[in-house]
Amino acid sequence: MNTLMWRIPLVLVTAAALGACGSVGTKQKAPVAAEVAQVSAAAQAAEHARQAAVRAQPQWSFQGRVAISKGKNGGNGRIDWQQQAQDYRISLAAPVTRQSWQLSGGPGQPARLDGLEGGPRAGDDAGLVLLQATGWEIPVAQLPDWVRGLSAQDAVAPDHLGFDAEGRPRVLRQQGWQVDYLDWYPAEAGRPSLPRRIEAVNGDAKVRLIIDEWGMGTP
Repeated sequence: MNTLMWRIPLVLVTAAALGACGSVGTKQKAPVAAEVAQVSAAAQAAEHARQAAVRAQPQWSFQGRVAISKGKNGGNGRIDWQQQAQDYRISLAAPVTRQSWQLSGGPGQPARLDGLEGGPRAGDDAGLVLLQATGWEIPVAQLPDWVRGLSAQDAVAPDHLGFDAEGRPRVLRQQGWQVDYLDWYPAEAGRPSLPRRIEAVNGDAKVRLIIDEWGMGTP
């Protein structure tokens, strides 16, 4: 086995075992809304308005907890995602070891992964850079849309998009991934409703997110 490939997941697993990373899903969960066969016209209109409001904000961020697994390998940590249009900076941290990694990139520049032993890694495909360096399979290109409760625009059309009774996405299948929206923040103070808890699965690859805080627009 390539030692470098599994270095980050093993560090995060150790941190999780010590109980300081805050395992995703350990707290009491809100009941998960069911996918419904039919959505009311009012709920459809509300969702169209939500999507328009979300897409109108090119600058956004979130902080939360992430659990990543690929087969038998994986772990938990903190995540901080900063997005400005198509430019992104994603920070992952294991609090016990105080190690952190940053993935950044955008149009016209390669994806760059910093914090690795032996120096940074870079490439045109952010997901491939992560996979080769860490063994994690994360849909980096699609997550900016998926994490906000949107189907990915720069991808093939979804195979399935199901909604809950309020018209919000409940199950999205796109690009080989199934994204389940398990909990939502209500709209407040001019901010549209946004996901609180998400699970994305593709074969033996799984990404689970609990979003503790959203930031929308210019600070």
